Amino acid sequence: MEAILNETKSAIQSYMVGLLLEALIVALLNSIALLVLGIKYAILFGVMGALLNMIPYIGGIIAIALPMLMATVTKEGYHTQLGILIAYIIIQFIDNYILIPRIVSSKVQINALISIIIVLLGAALWGVPGMFLSIPFVAILKIIFDRIPSLKPWSKLLGDTIPARHKGEIWRLRRKTPKL
Repeated sequence: MEAILNETKSAIQSYMVGLLLEALIVALLNSIALLVLGIKYAILFGVMGALLNMIPYIGGIIAIALPMLMATVTKEGYHTQLGILIAYIIIQFIDNYILIPRIVSSKVQINALISIIIVLLGAALWGVPGMFLSIPFVAILKIIFDRIPSLKPWSKLLGDTIPARHKGEIWRLRRKTPKL
């Protein structure tokens, strides 16, 4: 029991470090995009956008709205607002499909596809808190599944380790299949 608790503590700490690293990268990307577009207080809006990004759905909308309001007040035309919208869409795509599965899920050793599915299920079941708690919850389940022999297949399903096969095994499997 003590080993499970220690491993759980380590997994949750790793998850928090992963979230912090992800927020730092998003803040950097936001700030660079806003600086390139010439928005006043670009770094402030970039950091605020990264922090607001942790709030699902509403946070992303607020993160885009603040620099767009600043651009509306300080710039003429609509090109800057369009640039902000495009930049934030690209940053959100990078964040949701590259950073979170690779950084956050890898810190708790959960499969990237499983992490996306679990976050969506967490949102459907418990809303915003469910999105935050779903990955640590599954990480704890994986740790418990690792320790119980009958649940090890579930642990392998949730985990991010890929079973290694050497070429000889693959060729043997191919030769056994009948050809039509």
